[in-house]
Amino acid sequence: MPKQGAVKPVRKRARRKEAMSRVDTAWLRMERPTNPMMITGVLMFAEPMALAKLKSVIEHRFLDYARFRQKAVDAAAGASWQDDEHFDLDWHVQLAALPGRADKKALERFVSQLASSPLDKSRPLWQFHLVEKYEGGSALVARIHHSYADGIALVQVLLSLTDTKAVPDKRSELDKAWLKQDGAEVARRVGAVARYSKLGGKVLEKGMEMYRDPTLAAMLAKEGGEIARELLHALSLPDDPPSMLRGKLGVSKRVAWAPPLDLEEVKAVGRACDCTVNDVLMAAAAGALRDYMRERGDDVDGMTLRATVPVNLRPLEHARKLGNHFGLVFLDLPVGEGNPIRRLEHVAECMNQLKNSRQAIVAFGLLAALGMAPAAVQGVALELFSRKASAVATNVPGPQQPLYMAGCTLREMMFWVPQTGSIGIGISILSYNGRVHFGLIADAKLIPDPDAVIRRFGAEFDKLLYLSLMGDWDRSMDSVSAEALMADIG
Repeated sequence: MPKQGAVKPVRKRARRKEAMSRVDTAWLRMERPTNPMMITGVLMFAEPMALAKLKSVIEHRFLDYARFRQKAVDAAAGASWQDDEHFDLDWHVQLAALPGRADKKALERFVSQLASSPLDKSRPLWQFHLVEKYEGGSALVARIHHSYADGIALVQVLLSLTDTKAVPDKRSELDKAWLKQDGAEVARRVGAVARYSKLGGKVLEKGMEMYRDPTLAAMLAKEGGEIARELLHALSLPDDPPSMLRGKLGVSKRVAWAPPLDLEEVKAVGRACDCTVNDVLMAAAAGALRDYMRERGDDVDGMTLRATVPVNLRPLEHARKLGNHFGLVFLDLPVGEGNPIRRLEHVAECMNQLKNSRQAIVAFGLLAALGMAPAAVQGVALELFSRKASAVATNVPGPQQPLYMAGCTLREMMFWVPQTGSIGIGISILSYNGRVHFGLIADAKLIPDPDAVIRRFGAEFDKLLYLSLMGDWDRSMDSVSAEALMADIG
């Protein structure tokens, strides 16, 4: 019994520790010096933003997610999230200044440096850099590790820091209409995740055996059903052909983004060609890569490259729950096709086939299995899949209304997801407030001048716009004739 009047010892609050999910663990362990596993975003504002106001927003909204006060701890028994006893907001939110004219080129170089620099593993894996002076306003560069959540979720997290009015009130809530998806499609995906993701370990085991012994492929295809056929299809895809977009990676990234397109014009091309906005944008990206590769001396005639495309596997309105809930599919990029309309048709056809496949679900299950697999198996599986694509491509629909953060008008924004394994190219498309933003991140050894690619994006879209709105364009026109026509128009 303590003496009367004695002060009782204060119990120290126990540090919270939570097991990390298998898929999140997979992304944590994919970190490589050549490919840091960060989502990197840049937000550009019309007015200068005060550091104190930004910190207030981060403290009251970003840190409302308890996970961002936790650091990732990886151990032999498994990875976990643990509270950071020495959490320091001043380290996570810092001021930055651009050299010289502080223009777009300077900001692109600054973002490139940050995208090349891994986060400090001894702290929670995120950081914000506020550039006080940028083109009459300011810019904010955010880096958040992929193990916290996928790109879809993290974009929602960043948007949760914004308001719909410069001086918000209780009615200043973000219109959630842009988060809605087709209910049947979401139900199909979520149901498929529940059915298939638990099979990830068995699928990975069989897949690795098949990799060593192709005779197992026939047996698996015969006995394994739909998920086995999807795995067989993924494993049987040939490696992407050699090109300047593949090669030994370095440790430096380069980023660039293009002037935005008018979203209504993109929709008009989609309606004229009976395809989606995403189809139009990916076809324009393929055209930009084609033109750049040809200028650099690559023989691209007849070449089709692939991009791995993340597919959301949950309702978008649930994305704020963090975690990684997406699969991957392989999308064709027909860089060998000179006719812009045929290129668009190729992309649209491939996308339609992917919509009816279970490829994304299989990939989700494989990622879950990789999270618990031995390091040697992880390395082989990651390399096996990354050899089958030359780029990662993402397209995120954003809100179509002006937004504000800390009282400043958000003019433009762009983000990039990390590349994996031996992939060194990332294509990002984001729509916001009636405009479409296109950006590229690339390994500096592969594409040292990404601005030379992104400046072609608008020109490639203009070709699609012109041809589609002609109404009577000739689908049978060969590639040489199409390119000659476009040269004359230019």
